[in-house]
Amino acid sequence: MKRNPIILKKETTALLIIDLQERILPVIKNYEMVLENTIKLIKGFKILQLPIYFTEQYPKGLGPTSKKVLDELEGYSAIQKMSFSCSGAEDLFDELHKKKLSQIVVCGVESHVCVQQTVLDLIANNFQVNLAADAVSSRKEIDYTTALQRMLTLGAEITTTESILFELLEVCGTPEFKEVSKIVK
Repeated sequence: MKRNPIILKKETTALLIIDLQERILPVIKNYEMVLENTIKLIKGFKILQLPIYFTEQYPKGLGPTSKKVLDELEGYSAIQKMSFSCSGAEDLFDELHKKKLSQIVVCGVESHVCVQQTVLDLIANNFQVNLAADAVSSRKEIDYTTALQRMLTLGAEITTTESILFELLEVCGTPEFKEVSKIVK
């Protein structure tokens, strides 16, 4: 039986966490939910042994990534950037292509700046983007909703943390399913 090609596949999926930094988070709408769902994604991707990348926008000014997120990312290194889009984050896009990672799950802040520019650049570079709507945000609701609509219109798949994790699992009854089920509860 044929499956829809946009369904996430373990072999081609990576997680990209954008700029969840200490100094900006307090002004982000629903930032606790963004952190909670990002941590669920990290845990799920680690259980499934899938690649995880995270960026920091101008860390000298915005500080390091949130300690809650960093605690889950022990052993991973931040990709530092000055550009709003992650297309300017070292050779990240080239590495994704080289590793044949064509489906990128995106979360982070701000929806209408770094997230949106990254999503649009990923799409322009032939990646499928799955945006976790419950793991991105902005300071203002209008910026968040407008950015999500724009990204959807221009080709992003808008979905949720739980949907992403269960797509990657494919089936129930496995040890991974049991571990991920505990995370999303």
